Amino acid sequence: MKIICIGLNYRQHAREMNRPVPAEPVVFLKPDSSLLKNNKPFFLPGFSSNIHYEVEVVIKIGRLGKGISPRFAHRYYDEVTVGIDITARDIQSRLFSENLSWELSKGFDGAAPVGRFIPVSAIGDMGNLDFRLEINGKVVQKSNTSDMIFGFDEIVAYVSEFFTLKTGDLIFTGTPPGVGPMKKDDNLVAYLGDEPLLDFMIR
Repeated sequence: MKIICIGLNYRQHAREMNRPVPAEPVVFLKPDSSLLKNNKPFFLPGFSSNIHYEVEVVIKIGRLGKGISPRFAHRYYDEVTVGIDITARDIQSRLFSENLSWELSKGFDGAAPVGRFIPVSAIGDMGNLDFRLEINGKVVQKSNTSDMIFGFDEIVAYVSEFFTLKTGDLIFTGTPPGVGPMKKDDNLVAYLGDEPLLDFMIR
């Protein structure tokens, strides 16, 4: 399975990071070893001193597809949850400054926690979906998918031009503003609407 991620996909987050709004989806990958499931704890790595959270809506591909038309893209994902794109911000900043690839800052072990998946059919409108992240009971990120630059169907269609999408592939669809550092013993709880789907500890 592939973990496909979309960067800078919320207008307010692009402003937060002082980056221009992209003209097309910014795509990067995480290896399957970065997947963290079943609310297992995330262990802070020794190679970074500035590990950040980025809450995202995650969709799961439900059927094989290549070169998918945007008007049919909704047929190719059938489950949704929330996940955290964990980022070594100090490493990312250094790689950016040297014009190098940023996978090392995003693809390390455990850097893609995902919550419990629910059927897309249980969501009223994927284009108007509230989600948030709480750390130790305090809301640190809160947004709505209406602020996405590229919607779910656009992302699926675009990515499928380059990669054959397979059943079980995951797509992290971008984070809103409010990203920040995590520390040991933090408790992260992420919600779709008012339903908590991800609840894990930082160790």
